Amino acid sequence: MQLYNTLSAEERAELIDQAGKQRLTLSFYAYAHIEDPKKFRDDLFIEWNKLDALGRTYVAKEGINAQMSVPAENFEAFRDTLEAYDFMKGIRLNVAVEHDDHSFLKLTVKVRHKIVADGLNDDTFDVTNKGVHLRAKEFNAILDDPNTIVVDFRNHYESEVGHFKGAITPDVETFRESLPIINEQLKDFKEDKNLVMYCTGGIRCEKASAYFKHQGFKNVFQLEGGIINYAKQIKEEGLESKFIGKNFVFDHRLGERITEDIVSQCHQCGKPCDNHTNCENDACHLLFIQCDECKEAMDNCCSTECLEITHLPLVEQIKRRRGAQVGNKVFRKGKSESLKFKKSGELTDTPLAVAEKPKTIRQKIKIKKVLLGKVEHYYVKAQIGLFIIENQELYLGDKILISGPTTGNQELILDKMHVNGTEASQAKPGDKVTFAVPFRVRLSDKLFKIIS
Repeated sequence: MQLYNTLSAEERAELIDQAGKQRLTLSFYAYAHIEDPKKFRDDLFIEWNKLDALGRTYVAKEGINAQMSVPAENFEAFRDTLEAYDFMKGIRLNVAVEHDDHSFLKLTVKVRHKIVADGLNDDTFDVTNKGVHLRAKEFNAILDDPNTIVVDFRNHYESEVGHFKGAITPDVETFRESLPIINEQLKDFKEDKNLVMYCTGGIRCEKASAYFKHQGFKNVFQLEGGIINYAKQIKEEGLESKFIGKNFVFDHRLGERITEDIVSQCHQCGKPCDNHTNCENDACHLLFIQCDECKEAMDNCCSTECLEITHLPLVEQIKRRRGAQVGNKVFRKGKSESLKFKKSGELTDTPLAVAEKPKTIRQKIKIKKVLLGKVEHYYVKAQIGLFIIENQELYLGDKILISGPTTGNQELILDKMHVNGTEASQAKPGDKVTFAVPFRVRLSDKLFKIIS
């Protein structure tokens, strides 16, 4: 019985490419009383693994918090695995604004003390006594009320690239820091102000809404489903977006665009930019904003010191890391003195630029492909490739991709081929196929069909 991921990220990425199927990125959460989180965790892993579901999930006695990548064809079956539990019947699944088949490459389900670390040790605090949920239209309306205070319950690196206009954006690195800060800042408004809060998908501000009701705030509201659900609703209902910029997400994408406004700057040169990256130096792994020009000039590094380290032999890099904290994912480093244009705390509501399509250096090739077979031989003088078809069918007119470590990624339109020595228009698994290839192919190369 498999209870843990057994494939590497690279192996999983290859399998996703070979399958050529659309995947959906989604998130969900539920606060509930779970008696045995370990058994709950194991049962989920077994069911999700059958569905090729990937992602990062935390379970605790207080509930579940998940960010997932699921094959589109398995979406309803995945929902069924959740609704098998009474507390998740009718659960809202926040489907991402932008999809990436590689948003998650492993299935990780972990048991934690809490699904959202809050630093609270108060047995009288009831996390289920939450504030009023507001849909996008209602949220827009209450933001226009001068009696409203709106608070962003995300961290500094999230709010910097996008936030609601007029929101208080605490200069914090963790959710637990924001609770006492906001409580102190707004202690004189418990009776007469609308306290409105939001976060990425709703889980943090749901706990925050319960906390502030516990602290005596009378009029507490939260954005239902967070920014992810808000973006979906304003699009479906043709509403004005009062959120500007990008929504930071905790997966491979690091962000999804809500509006075309750029409200942040490259931390290295100051150019308008909202693309997060991680420093290439594994001993640093700093999360920061970097434009394409700085990305190219600095080889994806946050500083000249890190750049110099990445140019050392790998053995020397490992030697330098020995005994030190490695793979530092503490976002506090996003405030490094090397980053001259880092902004946090009070942020601008004025766009600095309009987003452009990403350049090649950052752009991921948006193609879907399915594995057909492999190279058997290459006839150099004739420039003919011989391929063994192992999967799917191949037709004249298909767009194909030949890929390998040395060959790279080469695309062709198949206009003529021979199947088992005879000119033909179709090839099936088991067939030997030859066709003209104007470049050298190798035995390590694979043949794919591009399907979109």
